[in-house]
Amino acid sequence: MYRIRFHGRGGQGMKTASRILGTAFFKQGFEIQDAPRYGAERRGAPIFAYVRASHKLIKERGNINHPDLVVVADDTLVPVPGAGVLVGLENDTVLLINSDETTHTWKHRLNISGDVITLPVETEDRAELRFIGATCSGAAARLIGDISRESLEQAIKEELTDLGDDVIEKNLTKALTAYDLMAAHEGCVSNSKNLSANNYKSPDWINLPFDEARISAPDIHAIANSIKVNTGVWRTMRPVINYKKCNKCWWICSTFCPDGAIKVHDNLPEIDYEHCKGCLVCVAQCPPHAIETIAEESVQKQGGQS
Repeated sequence: MYRIRFHGRGGQGMKTASRILGTAFFKQGFEIQDAPRYGAERRGAPIFAYVRASHKLIKERGNINHPDLVVVADDTLVPVPGAGVLVGLENDTVLLINSDETTHTWKHRLNISGDVITLPVETEDRAELRFIGATCSGAAARLIGDISRESLEQAIKEELTDLGDDVIEKNLTKALTAYDLMAAHEGCVSNSKNLSANNYKSPDWINLPFDEARISAPDIHAIANSIKVNTGVWRTMRPVINYKKCNKCWWICSTFCPDGAIKVHDNLPEIDYEHCKGCLVCVAQCPPHAIETIAEESVQKQGGQS
C-alpha cells in the first residue's frame, strides 16, 4: 500500500492535490482513499491531506502515521510543531519539499536518514499559490512510479472540470512540468506492507487523580484576550492598501473583514498585520480596487512590514 501525506497551508490546494493524486491512482487500477484534515482554519493555517492506494481492499482509516511519501508545499511549515510535517518519518520515507533551498541544506537541517528531494518549480512565480496543489500532485505521481503521465492528465481534467479550460490548462502545465522534473527520482517511493493488527500492543495508560470541578474544570479568567494570539503568521498573501486609490469608504473593508483586522484612523483604513490572516475578503470587496496583494514571503525577505 502507498501512504502519502500532503502538507500545506489553507488556500494552497492540498485537498485538491490529494484528490488529483487519488483519481490518478484510481485510473491506474488502484483502490484509493483521499481526504483532507482540517478544522475551522482559514487561508494560511497549516493543514494536511492524505492518500492511500492499494491493489487490495483498504481497511485502514484515519490519519497516516507512517507515510511512504510526505509532500510539503510550503517549506515554512517544516519547523512548525503543530503542522506535524515530520511526524512518523522512517528511514524509507521520502520527503519532498517545495523550496528554494538545496537538498543538502535540508538534509543537514533535519538530520534524517531518508531521502529528501526539493521541488523548486514554484520559485519563478510564488504568487500563484492556487496552482501549487497540482504541482505537488504531479511531482508525487512521478516519484511513486506507478502513475502514467496520461492518468495524471486525465485526473486533473476530471477534478478541475468545473473551473474552466484556462484554469485546467494552467494546472496541467504546472503538474506536468513537475512530473517531468522528477524523472530522475521515478519510483523512489516504496510500496509498504499493510499494517497488521496481530502485533498490536495497547498503550500504557496513566491514571490521573480526579479533582473536584472547582479545581479541575476549565475557567475563563479574562475577556478580550484573543488579541494576544498572533494569527498573522497564518498569512501567505498580504493585502496592502494603495492610499492613492483609496476613496475612504472604510466602512466597507472594515465591516467585511471577518476578524476585525482593519482599523480606521482619520477616515483611513489600516490593516493590523499581527492578526490579519490573509483571507483577502477585503481585496474582493474594495470598490476602487485600492487593496492589492503581494506574497508574504517577499515581504519577509525585505524585512517585515510594508
